[in-house]
Amino acid sequence: MQPATWVLLIGLGIFTGSVAGLLGIGGGLLIVPILTLAGLSLVQATATSLVGVFLSAVSGSIHNWRAGQLNLPYALGLALFGMPTAQLGAWLADRLPEAWLAFGFAGLMLVTIYFMNLKQTLQQVATADPVAASPRQILPVIGIGLLAGLLSGLFGIGGGAVMVPLQMLFLGEVIKAAVCTSLGAIVLISVSGLAQHAWNHNVLWIPGLCLGLGGMLGAQFGTRLLPRIPDQTVNLLFRLLLIALSIYMMSKGIYAWR
Repeated sequence: MQPATWVLLIGLGIFTGSVAGLLGIGGGLLIVPILTLAGLSLVQATATSLVGVFLSAVSGSIHNWRAGQLNLPYALGLALFGMPTAQLGAWLADRLPEAWLAFGFAGLMLVTIYFMNLKQTLQQVATADPVAASPRQILPVIGIGLLAGLLSGLFGIGGGAVMVPLQMLFLGEVIKAAVCTSLGAIVLISVSGLAQHAWNHNVLWIPGLCLGLGGMLGAQFGTRLLPRIPDQTVNLLFRLLLIALSIYMMSKGIYAWR
């Protein structure tokens, strides 16, 4: 790999890491499409992105924990149930046609936008302060963790794209609190899916580590920027990102289907 390629990958990691810290999405939402543009197959891009996703999530979560912004009971609960299904998702990604993966990725983005809009419509009362999980919230934590893990291993996205809106909807968290919680859960969920992809020999380690190095730097920037941005701005950025990615992945799926 040429030195210029290393620099480009580190720069991409810085950018996606900043997005990860800001939106709690693990960075894979951007890494996967860009790696496919560079010529990787979708399953290789998914597997390789999880290296950067994991390191970015570690970096951002360390900052959130030190700042007292990480809801550790929720994060661990989500991760506990997400890790087994991340293994399943990675196993499926190695066996499904690329067109199916691309259409699934696009569909995931649109469903996530729906959940965000639904949360705003319901106007649920939420608090930004970390709270302990209550018995009535255990089932939503289990369900969100299982789904996020499956989609993380399948699409290499960390799982935050699903966890953030579902945490807002079912756990009553505002977006900033949900971002910090999901980023903490992504640490364990992404490493679980990465292990299965590594077993399947889908991971390109050097590009992944370059992305991860940049992502760790970028995540520090994103997590420090998050408290300074209004909730409405964070919501708008999240929606615009998902719309752009869904359009791209739909076009990729149509091309692969031919």
